[in-house]
Amino acid sequence: MPNLPKPRLRRSAPARVDGLSPAPSEPQVEQVELGGLRWINIEQPGAAELAWLEEHFDFHPLAHEDVRSRNQRPKTDEYDDYLFIVLNFPVFDKHVGRLNAAELDVFVGPDFLITIPNVPLQPVEYLFERCRASEEIREQLFSRGAGYLLYRIVDDSFDYCFPMLRKMGHKLDDIEGDVFEGRSQEVVRDISNVKQEIINFRKIIRPQRSVLPDLERTKARYLSGDLDIYFDDIRDASERIWDMLENYKEVVEALEDTNESVLSHRVNDSLRVLTAISAILLPLTFVASIWGMNVGVPGEGDLAGFFVVLGSMFGLFVAMLLYFRRRGWL
Repeated sequence: MPNLPKPRLRRSAPARVDGLSPAPSEPQVEQVELGGLRWINIEQPGAAELAWLEEHFDFHPLAHEDVRSRNQRPKTDEYDDYLFIVLNFPVFDKHVGRLNAAELDVFVGPDFLITIPNVPLQPVEYLFERCRASEEIREQLFSRGAGYLLYRIVDDSFDYCFPMLRKMGHKLDDIEGDVFEGRSQEVVRDISNVKQEIINFRKIIRPQRSVLPDLERTKARYLSGDLDIYFDDIRDASERIWDMLENYKEVVEALEDTNESVLSHRVNDSLRVLTAISAILLPLTFVASIWGMNVGVPGEGDLAGFFVVLGSMFGLFVAMLLYFRRRGWL
């Protein structure tokens, strides 16, 4: 799925009373309606929006409490007249520079669907804008009922995960190239960052895998029989996302092990060279120590003897150097 453009939300202007502008606490609630079906979108609800929701919809107090908490695990609660669904999707938080979970609360009834994202969710915004801007899109989505509209919202939200996963895969490919191009020390931080992204992504997706079967079971109340297969597609998308995350997890762990092996190999090479140099200099140091003793030695006081000893040391150095290179130690 291509990257979705960032929509420009046009908030519905609250009604003016006696020519005066509405108070700043006026609830920001967006609505699109067609054929008796309403889609209400309340983005990042505050106190005014939550009060509006409680005033206009007689939901269970626990459902209202879950909406206010903004820290719910994915779940599906089935009530007599509606469903309450909590889903989490990954979003990139620019302030902290990493993936965080965006919570999407959804109420589904026979003639309404309410979406309440706690942070801007681009696929939800984009689909809502399309419905508001095009009567043809509204007819296409709303005419099949609340269940089909729910399917499109959830399906677009899952599809929006794939561009993030592809970007993560490109990062892993770049890291693999850097590891074998001699930049092992520089990519340690890159590996750590990608590994953290994969961990955060898995923490978001894992709890939802047990929720989607419940959603498949309960959605039949608002979905006609010929559309039942659509929700199977959502579960397939979720499983594909999880399979990709499992694959990326194995890849990043393999890259981390490979990078550590490359670094260890380079350290071993350095130690081998240093050890060889020490071994070459050791006999030279031994010879110099003997002729440097404060006792009588052969050639003492003879200038020619000095050059003989120096030449012997140089010959010994060259011979050991050639021997070490022949054995592959240097």
